[in-house]
Amino acid sequence: MKFFPLLLHSLGLIQLLTFDVPMSFKNEHNKMSAKNEHNKTNATIQNNFRAPMASLECLDESTVYSESPMPTRPPSRQTSVHWTTGMRYRNLGKSGLKISSIGLGTWVNFGTQLSEETAEEILTAAYDSGINVFDTADGKAEVMLGKILRKKEWRRSSYIIVTKVFWTGRSDVEKGLSRKQIIEGLHASLERLELNYVDILLVNKADPMCPMEEIVRACTYCIQQGMTLYWGTSRWKTMEVMEAYTVARQFNQIPPVVEETEYHMFQRDKVELCHPELFHKIGWYITRLIQSYSVEHVVDNYSGITDKSASDDNPSPRHKAKIHQLFLLAEKLGCTLTQLYMAWCLKNDCVHCVLVGASTVEQLLDHLHALQVVPQLDTNVVKEIEKILMNKPVRPQVTR
Repeated sequence: MKFFPLLLHSLGLIQLLTFDVPMSFKNEHNKMSAKNEHNKTNATIQNNFRAPMASLECLDESTVYSESPMPTRPPSRQTSVHWTTGMRYRNLGKSGLKISSIGLGTWVNFGTQLSEETAEEILTAAYDSGINVFDTADGKAEVMLGKILRKKEWRRSSYIIVTKVFWTGRSDVEKGLSRKQIIEGLHASLERLELNYVDILLVNKADPMCPMEEIVRACTYCIQQGMTLYWGTSRWKTMEVMEAYTVARQFNQIPPVVEETEYHMFQRDKVELCHPELFHKIGWYITRLIQSYSVEHVVDNYSGITDKSASDDNPSPRHKAKIHQLFLLAEKLGCTLTQLYMAWCLKNDCVHCVLVGASTVEQLLDHLHALQVVPQLDTNVVKEIEKILMNKPVRPQVTR
């Protein structure tokens, strides 16, 4: 007589029963066991090649290459590197979109300060250097960018266009982030860019007079209509971002995937305190585009950065001393202060893309050299920078 163990859970008690197993049941059990083993094997294979949870940050770049024949992480989530410039590409938040670690900002000087010939040279140099993120905004910058893109005839899949909609308007009835303003604003941007769609639509500053549900639904509609592929926020407060995400999940809408905000050595609280907290809670806020259009102004005039001990117009001697010490450290590392500034931003795991502006091709190539400075920022160098700055954000103690 053969016995087969069976676990039963009854009224909170686990009982072990034994009974005689018929031959037919035994054959059926063997078939089911073989089928289960086959399913487990398939699941193991699928899990080995499945992208990790999007809410988890990719492993360290040093794990990309391994002596093992199997990749340490799936190819879709690896940090790819441009073979000539060393440009790194990472996934945009929870999406599969690859973005370069440095992007070109065009809305500051395209169409206003630069001629079309100079702008074309800068854009071409950026594209040839591996930059695939071009940030713009409504206005003359979009018109010039669209003309250059049409002239170059690059593959549309090889670059990413980021544009913005603003809640300000020409008159009072045209202001806000209503469904009407968002959809019409995006339509106008597409006409100026002469494109069928943009890759990322950023909503610049939240509108306190417009319901968050209306903003989220309008951006979701734009995605569903094929006018944009993703949407994100720009310079939103932490609670506003959380509200947008919650509303999107509540009404089965598409949540934002990226935040563009200002971040530099003298403005760190928002990125280093508030945003990581959101990432750990909802798992998407790890990606953000960082503006650094004022880098040259920072270096030349000491007034493009903000310190608690100095105003923008009258920086204190202590503030100037910090800049001077950073300048000496940059010379020690064999780079410029601008390159040190950018490398420090890229060193932060929360930063996936640094947006830079350029007036000449030489200036753009100088910015790109910051990629070679990032590996030099080891633990000792980072500690030395922190010792100079003395402004590392600290979360205040919660008293009960």
